[in-house]
Amino acid sequence: MRVVLQRVSQASVTVEGQCIGEIGQGVLLFVGIEKADIGDDDDPEGSAHIDWLVRKIVGLRLFPDDDDRMNRSLIDVGGGALVISQFTLHARTKKGTRPSFDQAAPPADAEQRYAAFVEALSAALGNPVATGKFGAMMDVALVNDGPVTLILDSRRRE
Repeated sequence: MRVVLQRVSQASVTVEGQCIGEIGQGVLLFVGIEKADIGDDDDPEGSAHIDWLVRKIVGLRLFPDDDDRMNRSLIDVGGGALVISQFTLHARTKKGTRPSFDQAAPPADAEQRYAAFVEALSAALGNPVATGKFGAMMDVALVNDGPVTLILDSRRRE
């Protein structure tokens, strides 16, 4: 699984003209699930990938302390999370000019893994998280705070 994390002062997602999720201070997470994340023999449910990502996301010290140093975690600041599914995070651009998405997980499998990630993140934060609508065309608005943007990859553990 791959996540693009952006520290935000606010973010929202709109589908068909209606805002379906929004947060104030927190993180906006674009989550991509690839075929290799589905049906791994060592971890058929993908829980190790989800658990690693959730622990990393809630524990990362991304928010400033009183000395303006990044020393506070999402939990420390009581921040929110907005999770958006994004299969394009697994695009391959090596050949030609049209991205290939052949490494992205099939929608039914990806949706199940996405839902499990959202549930685990919500449990870790102790609050519901805002989400987009899986598979929908979405308009995502954000104010990137910092800016702080990180890429997390559960397979590479970085």
